[in-house]
Amino acid sequence: MMINFSTVSDHITSQPMFEILSRVQELERTGQEILHFELGEPDFSTPDNIKAAAINAINGDQTKYAPSGGLHEFKEVVQETTLKSRGFKPELNQILITPGANSIIYFALKCVINPGDEIIVPDPGFPTYYSAIHALGGIPKPLQLNENDDFSFSHESLEQLITHKTKAIILNSPSNPTGQTLSSNLVKKVYEISAKNNILLISDEIYARVIFDDTKFASPSTYDECKGNTLILNGFSKAFSMTGWRLGVAIGPENLIQKMTNLTSTIASCVPPFIQIAGIAAVTGDQRAVKHMVKTYHERSKILVNGLNSVKGISCLMPKGAIYAFPNITGTGMNSAQFSELLLRKCNIAVTPGHCFGANGEGYVRFSTVNSDNTIREALRRIKDIFGTKQV
Repeated sequence: MMINFSTVSDHITSQPMFEILSRVQELERTGQEILHFELGEPDFSTPDNIKAAAINAINGDQTKYAPSGGLHEFKEVVQETTLKSRGFKPELNQILITPGANSIIYFALKCVINPGDEIIVPDPGFPTYYSAIHALGGIPKPLQLNENDDFSFSHESLEQLITHKTKAIILNSPSNPTGQTLSSNLVKKVYEISAKNNILLISDEIYARVIFDDTKFASPSTYDECKGNTLILNGFSKAFSMTGWRLGVAIGPENLIQKMTNLTSTIASCVPPFIQIAGIAAVTGDQRAVKHMVKTYHERSKILVNGLNSVKGISCLMPKGAIYAFPNITGTGMNSAQFSELLLRKCNIAVTPGHCFGANGEGYVRFSTVNSDNTIREALRRIKDIFGTKQV
């Protein structure tokens, strides 16, 4: 039987990092030992207080349906957390609890895109942005991030991309894959541009808690309290090492959140209540484990970036947050795919080629800083054996 597939299914692509992982796991089944730098998955265990909350909730029979929009008590916690972190308290109807933060991208865009509409996305940027836009019949308009400006952009370059077809702008700070942040002045300017043009501003803040040194986190939500045109996308996977729990939070205008809630109800019904109760424990409990993870990521970033900068043909900016380094490898004479393939074949190191994050990512590769210090040093040793060390 021949299946006639929809146009939507023809345009949906998977995340390339998971495709790389599948290939690597095949190699591992043959006995090879691979150093994993391809996937942005924290290597820490979920903190004990979070696991205990979920176990207690399951033992207390919190295993039935929950409201599609989220538990009332969880939304109240989100209100208070948002007040502390961003200076405003959203209304309950502005909050949606989702099965992972990744789903928020699709849910939000589904509510605003018609075929042919344009969405401005960071380039390099998270692959799901592009996949979701294409699947919905939209047109991604890449906003080129400039390495010479710490992978930022000018507001003039943003304005040049806006047309009558522009429906949304996506920001991501700290960034996946670059690890860089946007200044508060630029974030404010982007908000003003989006508000003036009546464009939805989707602020991907999944790494908001993973900030290094004295870097300041800036959210456009502080200017309209998510009541105008700003939508916050956040989740628990990265900061709390809860990737498998699939727990996300969206905060936005009530009319948009209601439509996204309807989608959540239709597609996933709800997030299980015991997982939401674990989320409550995550944000209200002791934060020492989170602070320890962030400090560790920072130290690992220093080891990795300083090491990469000592390799011939490679240069790398120091991340300001998130769990990635994004070195420029053009000096090696290879493109991103060739470099990544060489590392896998010759060094048994898995990384993600930069072109997976957009055309402007070509010439770079992404390393995740979710390995031990010793693993990072071993990877650097292998890379130096191939390319050599710069002369000081």
